[in-house]
Amino acid sequence: MSLTPSTMLPLGTPAAAFSLPDTEGQTVCLEDYAQSRALLVMFICNHCPYVIHVADELARLGDDYQSQDISIVAIMSNDVTAHPDDSPAKMKQEKQTRGYRFAYLYDKSQAVAKAYTAACTPDFFLFDAERKLVYRGQLDNTRPNHGIPAHGKDLRAAIDAVLAGKQTSSTQLPATGCNIKWQQGNEPKSR
Repeated sequence: MSLTPSTMLPLGTPAAAFSLPDTEGQTVCLEDYAQSRALLVMFICNHCPYVIHVADELARLGDDYQSQDISIVAIMSNDVTAHPDDSPAKMKQEKQTRGYRFAYLYDKSQAVAKAYTAACTPDFFLFDAERKLVYRGQLDNTRPNHGIPAHGKDLRAAIDAVLAGKQTSSTQLPATGCNIKWQQGNEPKSR
């Protein structure tokens, strides 16, 4: 396990297009979320201890914001040959077990992770109604094995600000977690 921080993509960056299969085999595109006031794109996986630590909070977040004007999508970009616990079949199982209400997409080519400069799992990107990046960074200040359950304070504050038509805080701390498991020869160039 390699502890990796998020790249902190510049605020104002437009959401990168994607068209990926979900756990049911249906194609989901960025345009499917065009009508919502906010869009949260999360890079997660099944096996990472940092994602496991926040998984229940991600499910709660999906439940708590389901009736609000935000779309949430999770993307798994790890190399499943080297990490079979992240395979599409296991993703489907994970979505059911955790009760995720959001789409869980498979980025087999890893092109979407590269487009978002995702570096770790979990990695969070929140966009406003114009699909400009307004928050990137940590879910909250909790970490595995520290005895404090995930609560989502940082990300929830950013979501609430966007939904209220306010600016997000300028203090944004990088997410940290396991590095994206790149396919051999597919590693991103130095950032």
